[in-house]
Amino acid sequence: MSAEKAILDAGLVLPELPAAGGNYIPAKTVGSLVYLSGVISKDESGLIAGTAGADRTIEDGYGAARACTLQHLAVLRRHLGSLDLVKEVVSVNGYVNAVPGFPDPPKIINGASDLLVEVFGDAGRHVRAAIGVSALPRNALVEVQMVVAI
Repeated sequence: MSAEKAILDAGLVLPELPAAGGNYIPAKTVGSLVYLSGVISKDESGLIAGTAGADRTIEDGYGAARACTLQHLAVLRRHLGSLDLVKEVVSVNGYVNAVPGFPDPPKIINGASDLLVEVFGDAGRHVRAAIGVSALPRNALVEVQMVVAI
């Protein structure tokens, strides 16, 4: 199934992309791999900030990880011209702004993983890391970085 069709069928809307926040590019193709810079959790209302285990829940984090992934899909569409050029998702690194000892970063990063499988089917299955950290840029709740094969 087409990833572009899956997005339409699911009623997903890819966000507008801001300029890079530093001296880097959002995507870089090396051979048959596209490396995507980390994106922090934002939605149509703005930054999704906070700390899991303090002022944010697992459900909040799940939605934030999903929002990061929608941004990555928008970056990929701009970089490649079509999401249908993605052969498979290779890896996802997910970082969760969390209180010390927070045990559930994987449950939060499932928001990214589940969306990738929703859009790409089995080609969306990937290796990943789900890590709790003490801080993220702008106090974002989640940051996600990805690599895809084309």
